Amino acid sequence: MSRIASCSRQIGFSKMPSINAAVLLELNQPLQIKILEPRALKKGQVLVKIFFSGVCRSQLMEIKGLRGKDPWLPHLLGHEGSGKVVATGPGVTKVKKNDEVILTWIKGEGLEATGAIYDSQQIKVNSGKVTTFSNYSIVSENRLVRKPENLDFDTATLFGCALPTGAGMILNELNVSPKSKVIIIGLGGIGLSATAMLLSLGLKNLIAIDVSEKKLNEVGSWGVPHLINPGKTNTEELVDKIFPNGADFCIESAGKVSTIELGFSLIRKGGGELHFASHPPEGELIQLSPHDLISGKRIFGSWGGGVLPDRDIPVLFKKLDLSKVPLSNLLSQPYSLEEINKALKDLEKGEVFRPLIQMEH
Repeated sequence: MSRIASCSRQIGFSKMPSINAAVLLELNQPLQIKILEPRALKKGQVLVKIFFSGVCRSQLMEIKGLRGKDPWLPHLLGHEGSGKVVATGPGVTKVKKNDEVILTWIKGEGLEATGAIYDSQQIKVNSGKVTTFSNYSIVSENRLVRKPENLDFDTATLFGCALPTGAGMILNELNVSPKSKVIIIGLGGIGLSATAMLLSLGLKNLIAIDVSEKKLNEVGSWGVPHLINPGKTNTEELVDKIFPNGADFCIESAGKVSTIELGFSLIRKGGGELHFASHPPEGELIQLSPHDLISGKRIFGSWGGGVLPDRDIPVLFKKLDLSKVPLSNLLSQPYSLEEINKALKDLEKGEVFRPLIQMEH
């Protein structure tokens, strides 16, 4: 049963509502809750009443300035959520008022709108094509996907980033078979989503690597046979015992130079593939052996799992729903918007899989 069932009634407004939002005013400072006044909708923009937002490590990097110079301060954050359409701007045809939607950073069908600008006590607050750390948001039409009917609003947030990236990599970018030997490094949202999809495809030769016993125990309960905590054992030696010639595929989602390099060392020569979607801070570089490359090892970066949201999200939902993997276990108990900084800290410390922010209206 969805946590938001009571909010699914029809809603309407005679004017644009004031918005409660978490705003990044300065780098390396906590987000501040502000009341924002939206401007009139422009071409391709959609006003969405947000029920839930997920929190991703990407936001931690943005707040700390680890993605390079930030010319947009002050601005909004968040790129995965769920909600209901309140109003549509000129030219919007993909969604209409009262449609239940998933908000995603991955570009889909529809118009590409300019980022919205909000006003707050004579301060201009910027936003991108999609933001979700607020109880309402103005979003570009092509960052919205209709929510599958039987998908709860809370779990739907996972389909805005983690699931399409992790599970999408498996379906769209890896040519796996039931006999493939696969390693997952990093059991955050992307790593857990990739693991869920691999299990749904019947893979048995699977190793999960993470420093969190909680996360290892979770995927162990799903059926992952080999669990490695690199803080307690020699990872390379143990992997060599399980996969003597190396893995066919390694999915790295910890987002560190060291784990990308580790993953590359664990795949087999003559066709082994390392795929990664998250990335280290701007300016950090990976070092790989040229001989490994000419020996047939391959490395690939993934942009959102190669997903086309309007096509792939319904497919991903159906496959994962049939797998019976408990996706709701990936989510924390809801935080309020006022607790957003605690949610970010808990994510950074690894105390939760995926923070879930529940909005009030």
